[in-house]
Amino acid sequence: MNMSFALLSGDAVASAETAGGMVSSYIISIIVLVFVFYHLLCVPEKMKRKKRQEMLKTMGIGDTVLTTGDFYGVIVDIIEDDVIVRFGGDDKDCCILMKKSAIAEVVTAEK
Repeated sequence: MNMSFALLSGDAVASAETAGGMVSSYIISIIVLVFVFYHLLCVPEKMKRKKRQEMLKTMGIGDTVLTTGDFYGVIVDIIEDDVIVRFGGDDKDCCILMKKSAIAEVVTAEK
């Protein structure tokens, strides 16, 4: 009876070591997956945000811009976080005050 208990407990120890190894391999694979997803999702978004902030800082008076409402206009004045954009042709001008965040992209920069 003692012999069968010894064999049984030896099997239990071996299976516990195997289970411990499996748990650690799962933890390592989860850490690797989190790392990969972070670099696939967060890093490109952070780069886009940084590029957009740089575009908003460098735009100036006379630049042609595209707004988030898909209207093209020319920047007339910049006041802190706001811009005044002129829309329309030569005979029908319309100037609108809007936030810098409403600028989707700078189409052409004034030289």
